[in-house]
Amino acid sequence: MSLAICSNSFRHNHTIPASHTCDGNDLSPHLAWSGLPRETKSLVLIVDDPDAPDPAAPKMTWVHWLLYNIPATTSSLQEGIQEQDLPQGILHGLNDWKQTGYGGPCPPIGCHRYFFKLYALDTLLPDLGTPDKPALEQAMQDHILAKAQLVGTYERSR
Repeated sequence: MSLAICSNSFRHNHTIPASHTCDGNDLSPHLAWSGLPRETKSLVLIVDDPDAPDPAAPKMTWVHWLLYNIPATTSSLQEGIQEQDLPQGILHGLNDWKQTGYGGPCPPIGCHRYFFKLYALDTLLPDLGTPDKPALEQAMQDHILAKAQLVGTYERSR
């Protein structure tokens, strides 16, 4: 069995409901995973949008959520989970709003893709403070056992 990530909130390559965006309550979606390699010591979740600011002319990847040191015994995150309710041991990185926690889709133009990427690691990472995505990816290097991703889309109605 290989690593897989899914959601009860939306299906792969389908629209993310407005309740999980800046047009709604900005709730994090439900996420669940299975198929961890036996050697998994921790998980990393990176949620980003490679279509920023305009899918017709993307200039950057906008980071929406970074979590690391998710315990290998954790198999899901409930919808709308608050930072204080995350399983013990999970550490946060900085999203591109320079905050920790989930920041939902809020595309300025067009239909964007949002990648929910889950990594199984063979180690527990040291406390990196609140790293940005490049620092977290650097720390993960040479420790990735498996990767899975779930993609959702969103376009604001004007």
